[in-house]
Amino acid sequence: MEAPSQAKSETTNCFASVNPATGEKIGDYGIATTSEVRGAVMIAKFAQEKWAREPISRRVTVIKRFATILAERQDEVAALISAEAGKPAVEALTSEILVSLDAARFCAEHAHEALREEPLAMGNPAMLGKTARVIYEPVGVVGIIAPWNYPFSIPAVDALAALVVGNGVVLKPSELTPACGHKLQTLLIEAGLPAGLFQVIDGFGEVGAALISAGVDKVVFTGSVATGKRVAAACAERLVPCVLELGGKDAMLVLEDADIDVASSAAVWGSMMNAGQTCISVERCLVHRSIYEKFLDACVDKVRKLRVGNGAEPYTDVGPMISQRQLEIVERQVNSAVENGAHAVCGGHRLPELGPNFYAPTVVIGIPADASLWCEETFGPVLAIATFDNEAEAITRANTSEFGLSASVWTRDKSRGEKVARQIQAGAVLVNDLLTSFGVSEAPHGGVKSSGIGRTHGIFGLREMVRPKFVSVEKLTGMKQMWWYSYTPELREQMAGFVDLLFGRKLLTRIKGALRSTGVLFRKRL
Repeated sequence: MEAPSQAKSETTNCFASVNPATGEKIGDYGIATTSEVRGAVMIAKFAQEKWAREPISRRVTVIKRFATILAERQDEVAALISAEAGKPAVEALTSEILVSLDAARFCAEHAHEALREEPLAMGNPAMLGKTARVIYEPVGVVGIIAPWNYPFSIPAVDALAALVVGNGVVLKPSELTPACGHKLQTLLIEAGLPAGLFQVIDGFGEVGAALISAGVDKVVFTGSVATGKRVAAACAERLVPCVLELGGKDAMLVLEDADIDVASSAAVWGSMMNAGQTCISVERCLVHRSIYEKFLDACVDKVRKLRVGNGAEPYTDVGPMISQRQLEIVERQVNSAVENGAHAVCGGHRLPELGPNFYAPTVVIGIPADASLWCEETFGPVLAIATFDNEAEAITRANTSEFGLSASVWTRDKSRGEKVARQIQAGAVLVNDLLTSFGVSEAPHGGVKSSGIGRTHGIFGLREMVRPKFVSVEKLTGMKQMWWYSYTPELREQMAGFVDLLFGRKLLTRIKGALRSTGVLFRKRL
């Protein structure tokens, strides 16, 4: 049977990808039908069966070639990312290209470790005649539903991990950034990835839903909490395992001994990078009251110096938001907070002279504790600042959130910073740093509470892409197990003695148990 290479297009329904800074069309993409989604999964399954039998070294070679090609094409790919997602070219290089390259490096170096068989020691004396191992097998076909805010690096990280351990992939990129998903596919095929192994399907939410029901063996989703809950429910209905990386409302704790200049620069970059459209961006900045005024002045001064514009321009610091819909969410949160007593020290308005998707970098203070700006994910260029009086209060306020993705602590006392970090409920907590946890390929990435389940990145991410299998071998091939049929009152007494032998609290109980259980070795079995 000849393997199919690409699902045949059956649809005339299309949508356009546009540059959020200029409105310029980047390309038209067909909306996959349900049958096309199923076809893509079938094709990937066919290719995956052979791919899983390939030596690990062969799969690693493809990943390394991909990295080489991506490094050579970095300017081309960064320009595409900047055009489709709106981010400055520097951010496209650092948070997309560099992250993807390092993920490829990690996957190539650790694929053998993720798949290495492990001997399993069994502590129960009844198992002395057995040897056992845990082996790791690819799950099959991984469905990846990717977001628009990091349209290249997030699907690349997930896909590379899935592919290197022997899986196939069907990627559903965001309808706002499909070109980046197709570019990833092109580079992987050019690197030598077998035809059909990496499929891309385009469309909106219904296409993602179709992917979950199309027979994939695992789903990796990155996006909002609301959509993530629907994905989890759909996966649960079909008993499909899933990894969910959802929203964040990350807290930045600035203690009284922090370096104000450094911490304020971090707060500005951590809240404004990618126009604030980052799941681990600074969304709640808590500052000790004793340094609050100086810290606020420094932040406002630095925010006012940010240059907003088209990400393709070399001196742009903050690009456009991805869409008017996302801008309206940010605008609504800021306006509501101000109407209820908050104060926008700077920004707090659109920049229509630049285009419909631009929002001024904003600093807001005096935010009510129940305001959506303080409680819900904002995902925009807004730095929300509040005060605290002591360390315990800061930790409590940081943890008073339905989210728990990332956080940071700022202090000159590193041991104190780590002590505070250990008390914060989040998947990652950085001391005197922020956001870089996503770029550490060795570090597990994911959250707690409503921020998701499972992990990507690192050995944990690789192990999400495999199934552990227990394999045991009985060395005494001619011996029947002592607990097999037939059951008798004598067997009941012997097994009770065996329990006492193993787990009796007193030495005498164990000795008596040994004597009672001896006969089990010589009884007749069916």
